[in-house]
Parts: sequence; C-alpha cells; structure tokens
Amino acid sequence: MKYAYLTRNVWILSLVSLFTDVSSEMLYPVMPLFLKSIGFSVVIIGLLEGVAEAVAGLSKGYFGQWSDHCERRLPFVQVGYALSAISKPMMVAFTWAWWVFLARTLDRLGKGMRTGARDALLSDEATPTTKGRVFGFHRGMDTLGAVIGPVLALLYLHYFPGDYRTLFLAAFAPGFIAVAATFLVRERPQIEPAPRHFSTWNLTAFATYWRKGPTAYRRLTGGLLVFALFNSSDVFLLLKAKEIGVGDTGVVGLYIFYNLVYAAAAFPMGALADRLGIRRVLVGGLLVFSLVYVGMGLTTEGWVVGALFFLYGLYAAATEGVSKAWISNICARKDTATALGTFTAFQSIAALVASSFTGLLWHQFGAAVAFGVSAVIAAGVSIYIAVVPLQVGPQRTNATEPETTSVRPSHSSNSAQNR
Repeated sequence: MKYAYLTRNVWILSLVSLFTDVSSEMLYPVMPLFLKSIGFSVVIIGLLEGVAEAVAGLSKGYFGQWSDHCERRLPFVQVGYALSAISKPMMVAFTWAWWVFLARTLDRLGKGMRTGARDALLSDEATPTTKGRVFGFHRGMDTLGAVIGPVLALLYLHYFPGDYRTLFLAAFAPGFIAVAATFLVRERPQIEPAPRHFSTWNLTAFATYWRKGPTAYRRLTGGLLVFALFNSSDVFLLLKAKEIGVGDTGVVGLYIFYNLVYAAAAFPMGALADRLGIRRVLVGGLLVFSLVYVGMGLTTEGWVVGALFFLYGLYAAATEGVSKAWISNICARKDTATALGTFTAFQSIAALVASSFTGLLWHQFGAAVAFGVSAVIAAGVSIYIAVVPLQVGPQRTNATEPETTSVRPSHSSNSAQNR
C-alpha cells in the first residue's frame, strides 16, 4: 500500500499529539493573562516558566534512559500524557502560588516523561527509508493542534472575555481524549539487550550518553545544539512584528499562520528527506532560517513579515522532525529513547540560554543585531552539517549505510517529536 508506513500506532500517536496540542495551545495565549489576573507579577511568571521548562528539559533525558533500561515505552507515554492533562484543571482549582507552580511543573514533567519513550515507539514503526515521512506526518498532526487550540481559545474569549477558568477546564477535554487514545497503542517487544546500569536517583546520568554514544551522534547533535544556543523563542519574532506596526490581532494571526504552514509542510518535507536525503533537507532548512532572521532584522514592512513567517513555517517543517529522524538512524534501537531524550534535554536548556542572550542583544544593540547574530550562526551550522563527516554507521546488528539518510538495513527505527 502507498501509505503502509502510516501504521495504526503512527496514526494513534499522531492523533494523541494533535489533541494534546489542542489542549495546551488553547491556554498558551492566555496563560500570562490568567496568571496576572490571580496576582502573579511578571518576575514570578518568568520564574514559573523558567522552572517549568528546566523540569521538562532535564526529565526528557532521565525518563528516556529509564525507558530504555526497563525496555518499556507505553507506561511512560500514558503517565506523561495523564500528568499534562490533569494539570489543566489543577491550575484553576486554587490560586495559591505553590499550587500553581505544582500544576505547571506537572505539565512539563509529563512532557519530559513521554518524549523519549514516544519517540522510540514511533521509531519502531518505520524503516530508515520511511523515517522522514513518519516524522513529518507526526509533526504535521502535532502542529495542527497548535493551530486549532489558539483558534478555539480566541473564539471562546471573544464571546466570554476574561473567563479564563472555564477555558482551563474546557482544555481538559481534548487532553482526556489524548490519554484515552494511548491505551489503543500496541508496544512492540524489544529484541536488543537494554542498557544494564541505571540509577533512579541520578537525574543527570543520561548526559553521559552524549560522550559514550556513536561519534556521528556527537557530531550531529553538537552542531544542532550550537544552533539551539542562538535559536531564541518565537516570541521575539512576534515582538518584531508588533514593533513595526502589526496589530494585536495580526500578531496572533501570524502565529497561527506559521503553525498552519508548518503543519501543512511537515509531511511533504519528510517525504523529500526520504527521497533526496536527510542531510540536504536539514541544511536547506537551516539556510531558510538564516534568511528569515536576516529579513526580520531589516524589514519595516508588514507584508514582508507575513512572507517571512511563511518561510519560517517551512524551516520548522524541514528541521524539527528531520533532525530526530537522522538521530534515530545513528543510535542503536536499545538506546533510542536515551539518545533522543538526551538531545532534547540539552536542546531545552540551550533554548533558555538563547532567549536570554537574544533579549540582551536586543536591549543593548537593537533587533537587527539580535536577529543578525542568530542568522550568522545558523548559516555556519548549515555549512558544518553539510561538510562534516557523518558516514559513521549506527550501532546495530546489521550493516551500516554511507550517508545516514534512508538506505539503512531492514532493522526498524524511527522517532517522532512530541509536545
């Protein structure tokens, strides 16, 4: 069949991501407004988000390694989604600061718990020749939820302005559907021996994989993490749009438009990566990012910003799922959750640094310099990935491939990113 690689598990896990993102993104635009309405200052909001994201980042690697160690994926996926779902109504149950911190932290802990295990589940559903498409399909469905969620939130608040509590309760419904759907997933048994050493008390032991993993893994993720250190939050792009005169509705519209382009392009980009090579598509995506950031630093026209957000959606579609497909090609199947969890953990930490650094550059030198630095780094990383030797094969029981794209042995391996 033409789309045989879109197996039952791929469909279910992609739908789970869609409903989870609908739930999360319904609240994303209103979270700061809600927190301010219950007395949180800007400083406390920043502290809350910083702690929550740090928890998510570190737990991705920790639970990924734990999943590999016990040779189970599904329990981590189910509990992770359940924690995120229950955190939504918890946010409005009480307004005590410690309670809100607990609810927000549980949400991010759930994300960290499920990410590596779910990536590994999807990895088992594809051969190397279909990795890009499976990744792309999952990312497309996931990002579609990021379109639907804000639209639903805007429609609700249009008719019921300021009714944040009901919105938080309503967000539990798609989250509950996502959790229920995880019980339809069928986990494949592991056929390779799992890592022997794992301590549940050592929260950062996963980091040693970056040193002990394949050389190609360190080379690839090293370049991607340098890029991540300068890839700041999308909020800065929205602030730039606001700065040049785009209205509040227009700014929200740009965010939705970007996600729509990303969702529509993710699967075709994955297919292109399977056909032309993961390296080429990833390098092209980074070059598009560089072009977008140069344009955002220089433009003063609203219509140009719209065009750049279109290109930005293409960049995301060409890099996020594709990079994980490449990583899962390099690592051994028994280490898939650890490898992807470690990378995404470091990536989360790098994102915090990137946003702080970009904010400082913007404050001191202006938007053009802040965006220009990111553009130069992205171009440099694209050149590095284009030329660095990455022919080292995966640590599997079968033969290796020369280019890391889609000519690997018959051993199934794929992973897809999840929110």
